[in-house]
Amino acid sequence: MAETALVTPEVTPQEHRRLRWALVLISLAQLMVVLDSTIANIALPYIGDDLDITSANLTWIVTGYALAFGGLLLLGGRLADLFGRRLIFIIGVLIFAVASLTGGLAQNEAMLLVSRGFQGLGAALASPAALALITTTFPAGKERNRAFAVYAAMSGIGAAIGLILGGWLTGLDHPLGIAGWRYTFLIVVPIGLLAAFLAPRFFRESERHAGELDIPGAITGTAGLLGIVYGLSRAGNASYGWGDGQTIASLVVGVVLLAVFIGIESRVEHPLLPFRIFRSRTRAISFVAMMIMPAAMFAMFFFLSLLIQNVVGYSPLKAGFAFVPFSIAMIISAMTASSLISRVDPRYLAGTGTLLAAGALFGFSRISVHESPSASLAVLQGEALGADVNYWTHILPFVVLMALGMGMVFVPLTLTAVHHVQAADSGIGSGVLNTMQQVGGALGLATLSTVALHFSTNRGEELAPGIADAATRAGLAEQLGPRFESTVSELASLTAFTEGATTAFLVGAGMAVVSSVLIWIGLDVKHEELATDGPEGVGVH
Repeated sequence: MAETALVTPEVTPQEHRRLRWALVLISLAQLMVVLDSTIANIALPYIGDDLDITSANLTWIVTGYALAFGGLLLLGGRLADLFGRRLIFIIGVLIFAVASLTGGLAQNEAMLLVSRGFQGLGAALASPAALALITTTFPAGKERNRAFAVYAAMSGIGAAIGLILGGWLTGLDHPLGIAGWRYTFLIVVPIGLLAAFLAPRFFRESERHAGELDIPGAITGTAGLLGIVYGLSRAGNASYGWGDGQTIASLVVGVVLLAVFIGIESRVEHPLLPFRIFRSRTRAISFVAMMIMPAAMFAMFFFLSLLIQNVVGYSPLKAGFAFVPFSIAMIISAMTASSLISRVDPRYLAGTGTLLAAGALFGFSRISVHESPSASLAVLQGEALGADVNYWTHILPFVVLMALGMGMVFVPLTLTAVHHVQAADSGIGSGVLNTMQQVGGALGLATLSTVALHFSTNRGEELAPGIADAATRAGLAEQLGPRFESTVSELASLTAFTEGATTAFLVGAGMAVVSSVLIWIGLDVKHEELATDGPEGVGVH
């Protein structure tokens, strides 16, 4: 049965003000969620020293959040459909705020890791609810396109802002008697509390849809995703890799549980994941492309931030500010895409954006450093191995190009992924989109980390004998004593890191090209269709 849009196209000045503030709240919530994925990265060494956390366990500060977030997104989306998106949004941001406060005040490793898990839970509730609130709050057309553009921009710039804030806050010298790294958690507390407080004023509660929560599906689906994300995260860790027993077991168990989940969902009356969401070819292509492209973007942040700090010699704060142009260009690109989407088909915008991103990653793959033994030994004298890498010519142009491309990808694909999803499935549709981004990011980063590790290890083994010979002639064998071999190994690894990173960039460029091909071939929705809501379920054939 046809259903009229929830918001009429005629937007009064009073309604426009409400929509503007609603967008501010959704933007804050999305910024909070994405920012927390990277803000603690630069602070990890300081957290380890303060709380006496081993290097191996430090990775769980990052992966613990990703596990809970990626594993619980489908559940969060379904809860929003059943019990109201505004309610679940408020609960999600409150959980996130309280967990952030707990993390900022953590006195030991266990307290911090548990708080990170609850941050992931809060994000898994708030993020799909926020995206679904856009479709139910903003009328189709110009208002909704602008809202999706801002949401997409926050998804892209949040990671860059996290690096900037992380570097700045970590460097603070105990303001108010509190270690700087703690502010990387505490800074999001007021954001969450403000969003929860103002949400009832600017969001109307969505209709609660009939149905029961699919408990068996929730358990198997969530556990399966947790297993996959855990295995992928572990695979991307150089200490374990793809051949590790726990990595293999986790991935196998995750795949088996997801197979059971699919069997359950095909039989229950009220599934956690209605498969009708995937019946539209346009929506399926959008989901797949949004699974591939975040992986390419996360790879840029991950490898480039390590490269410019460890090889080029940037301080954490300078490394963070190196990504400021990304945030600016991402905003410009997203706003431009939101304006063009009413006149240009999504295929052309997203297809062009993926090619721009591929070009940026290819540009990063051309970065090179001196690999001579003398250049490696100069590191011991405080010289940066990549001192010849020029930010203005080797890094900035491609950072900007990447941002321009991702803005043109995120806006149209976010629209096409949730457009014409039935009202009862809006939350879970948003949950699927977010899940694709998280799992895709974890899969892509794990794959590219493995590629980088393979090439850098091989190159390091080739360089080590030459470095050892040069170090011996320079008299460092006697000077370093028992530390000689480990020092040579570290220098070889550092010198070879660029080889691994640039290879990962090149593979990432290939992933972006694959995504582009899928978009050009399969994304056939017209821009005129995005300007209307139409009958419920249109496009889900």
